[in-house]
Amino acid sequence: MSVGFVMMCHTALDRAAEVARHWAAQDAPVVIHVDKRVSASAYDGFVAALADLPNISFCERFACEWGTWSLVAAAQAGAEQMLDRHPEARHVFLASGSCLPLRPLEELRAYLDARPWTDFIESVTTSEVGWTQGGLDMERFTLRFPFSWRKHRKLFDDYVAFQRKIGFQRKIPDGLVPHMGSQWWCLTRKTLIAILKDKDRPLYDRYFKKVWIPDESYFQSLARIYATSIESRSLTLTKFDFQGKPHIFYDDHLQLLRRSDCFVARKIWPKADRLYATFLKQRKPAAKIAEPNPSKIDRLFTKAVERRTRGRPGLYMQSRYPNRDHENGKTAGPYSVFQGFSDLYENYEGWLSKYVAGRVHGHLFDKDQVAFSGHDPMFNGCLGDSPELRDYAPRAFLTNLMWNSRGERQCYMFSPRDNQALNWFTATDPNAQISVITGAWAIPLYRSTDPFATVRKEAARLQKIELAQLEILRSMYVKARIRLWNLQEFLENPMEHLQIIIDEISPRAARRLAEAPQMVDLSGFGQFLQNLKNQGMQPQLMGDFSTVSTPDPHATRRRRSQFLK
Repeated sequence: MSVGFVMMCHTALDRAAEVARHWAAQDAPVVIHVDKRVSASAYDGFVAALADLPNISFCERFACEWGTWSLVAAAQAGAEQMLDRHPEARHVFLASGSCLPLRPLEELRAYLDARPWTDFIESVTTSEVGWTQGGLDMERFTLRFPFSWRKHRKLFDDYVAFQRKIGFQRKIPDGLVPHMGSQWWCLTRKTLIAILKDKDRPLYDRYFKKVWIPDESYFQSLARIYATSIESRSLTLTKFDFQGKPHIFYDDHLQLLRRSDCFVARKIWPKADRLYATFLKQRKPAAKIAEPNPSKIDRLFTKAVERRTRGRPGLYMQSRYPNRDHENGKTAGPYSVFQGFSDLYENYEGWLSKYVAGRVHGHLFDKDQVAFSGHDPMFNGCLGDSPELRDYAPRAFLTNLMWNSRGERQCYMFSPRDNQALNWFTATDPNAQISVITGAWAIPLYRSTDPFATVRKEAARLQKIELAQLEILRSMYVKARIRLWNLQEFLENPMEHLQIIIDEISPRAARRLAEAPQMVDLSGFGQFLQNLKNQGMQPQLMGDFSTVSTPDPHATRRRRSQFLK
């Protein structure tokens, strides 16, 4: 007995001709359907290239479009011609022009001869299908789809919405239970004749013409009515990504395809010369026929899907960015943010770099300059110190900085004076350690020589910014490690707080701090806060700083002159 092949071709006709010749040269009948949209010259050349093989024929042509009845009509035409012209074909194998046989034809024949009454077609009920995309499972059988999803997407969507709104339901023909599965099947002659010669075929054809993607349900549903024995699987290896698009096999998939033990694979890149040369070479059949086992390579495809959908932690790529919550971790590694410390201490960055095994930057989000460690104009990954470029995409700036320096802890200073665009991002990042001394932004204002009216206005602005930031840091959605002190609380025992921070950054290399960073002179800071109050601004974030009862007269004179400016 023989197996016949029906090939559905629309592109890369030269490769399809190679495969058809491979099968026909081994006495397998081949019927070819060529998409009607293929030009006449290309079609005539394709026919002429195979004219020397009497067991290859071409059937009636249809203009095929994805998701429409035309694909079923083309398969019907090819199958009918195969049944009429080749009575020796006991099984009919539906393949595409991008298919490639992976094993000798004799092995496929022997496999089918051992199962003469078995139909190989993936056929599962809609409730059990896990690959459907677009939210249309049972609805593809109960609604009408007269418009092309690809050419007239708006009409398609609007008409579906209209049918849902009015509660329209199509009647499924009696005795028909909708099933779905791969388009690529291998059916027995008996089953195909029963489907194509059935007196109720006009009813079924009329119904499926308005089903969405009928090539994945027509034969799959009708085979359940007529088949003697069904194995719900395809003998063609096809793999799809998470969007329902087929994976394409290239030359470097050679060993992968061999391991699958499948008879045919789809979809092969037309320029995969090595694959075509290897698998179209005449080979002797194996002594023992192996069972097709695509699950051998499923693990690799599962990893590929995971890599595409989840990616590596902290790395953003086209398939996920900028989709919200599609990241696999916001950043590539732990980092620390210090707010208020560079205001309270002289050269805090230099002191910190002695105690942490990492890179300590200045104010990376300063509005005037990106302060990389060592004042370098460029950082890993060609990140420049231009604030304009950074502010164009601050999230990308931070995530790129962390990705390009992964393996090395990054620390940077922050302030209400800096760009605040990433407050929510860092607060909800589990990799972030955020330490804040609230109200420390007032120290540079205290030391400023600007007119006091200007200082008061700036203090009110910065306090408003920090209050908004604190609301975020105290949110229930926070995932970062947060430590908050007001300035007065921190100054009660600064070394203990600094030790906690350092131990948290490097828990395995924890050591006692040998020296404290140099604190700025805060003499008279309490009076400065009182002056802000006297001018109508209410400091809220510094804690309780009492004024000096007997201030130094010179200091008082200086503050008074500053106040009067």
